[in-house]
Amino acid sequence: MLKFIIPSMLLLMMSYNWTFILMSTSLMVVIFITCMMPIHTAPYIFSTFLSLDMMSFIMVALTLWITPLVIITSQKILTNNNMPSSFLTLNSILMLILIMSFTSNNIFLFYIMFEASLIPTLLIILMWGYQPERIQAGMYMMMYTITASLPLLGMISFMHNSSVDLSLMSPKFNITDSLKMSWFLLNMAFLVKLPMFFTHLWLPKAHVEAPVAGSMILAAILLKLGGYGMLRIAHMMPPVHPSIKLTMMMMGLWGGMVTSLICVRQTDMKSLIAYSSVGHMSLVMAGVLSNSSWGLYGAVTMMLAHGLLSSALFAAANMVYELTSSRNLILNKGMNSILPSMTMLWFVMSAANMAAPPSINLLSEIMLITASMMTSLLNSVPLAIMSFTAAAYSLILYTSMNHGALSTSLNFLTQVNTRNLNVIFLHIIPVFALISSPSFISMW
Repeated sequence: MLKFIIPSMLLLMMSYNWTFILMSTSLMVVIFITCMMPIHTAPYIFSTFLSLDMMSFIMVALTLWITPLVIITSQKILTNNNMPSSFLTLNSILMLILIMSFTSNNIFLFYIMFEASLIPTLLIILMWGYQPERIQAGMYMMMYTITASLPLLGMISFMHNSSVDLSLMSPKFNITDSLKMSWFLLNMAFLVKLPMFFTHLWLPKAHVEAPVAGSMILAAILLKLGGYGMLRIAHMMPPVHPSIKLTMMMMGLWGGMVTSLICVRQTDMKSLIAYSSVGHMSLVMAGVLSNSSWGLYGAVTMMLAHGLLSSALFAAANMVYELTSSRNLILNKGMNSILPSMTMLWFVMSAANMAAPPSINLLSEIMLITASMMTSLLNSVPLAIMSFTAAAYSLILYTSMNHGALSTSLNFLTQVNTRNLNVIFLHIIPVFALISSPSFISMW
């Protein structure tokens, strides 16, 4: 694993060269996927602190895949000479932190990397966000996540003082007598990071005020730290008590239903995509809490599908904003008449977002809905409404922008950059290609 961590550190020395960083990160993802994929379910134990199993491999591959796409999408930072070297440095640091997070074999190292990822993200939002409210959004993000992480730090300290093995790979069935409270304290930080409804207010603010790079990284990778942490804790500890399980699942699914209904009435593209993330991540939480193989595999599949698709949607929304200087769905109309190629890609992304075949979103929703219904039939009501509204707001997002008459108040540029099309293609190709080999996602 050091063969990827050390080159990631060396990239910091070359952060002034945009093309070199872009080519290096692209080469790293090719080498990692072809050379580091585990060939069996047992993890590779590199040291006391680093290991790699199939779930870690999927998350690291997603990180390495998204990073060069973020750099390509943010090309305007280079053309406007808006501190490009600082931008590359922060992205390289964030990539290194995320690789360390997903390959950590020690829960304390994972906690350090989990918290350290906030610093580059906050700086990206503050330095390249384009609205004054970005300071408030950064404060929301830091206060929510850091406050919720304090119980996790306390539990790690308690486990260390009790001479409990801190390895993420070994089960621990007797951490404390009050197992209910210990489960909740260990998972509170991850529930906020997902985020679960009631702790989600920081997410729409951070997404709306962040530049496209911040939105893509936040949606594609940083939210997945919450699901990844819950999956690791589920392996470390015995199944959660049924009373807590049902309460948390109902809160998450009914909250996901509410945020899906909020999406239907949104007029801001970024707000709509951000609120849809809460609904999708509530399904991930329900899958983890179901403690069934379908739920756990479905959670990883949804994390991968959502990471690729939400990043593509934010990139496409930024491309529309660069053309029209507006994110309003009412003003951005009639794209079909001037940019038919982008209209086709918007249709594909909207179809995948509503879990249409043959995307892995369909596979993940089938598995997660099945696992949630197996836990309790009461979950069927929010799941049904959530599935319907997901299709509704996806169609609204597509039709509002691509159909209708062109707005006379906007001065459209009738050319679309090939770079933009390539970014969207590289996002959505894995979403449809992975359905041909679903065992790739469920081998862990």
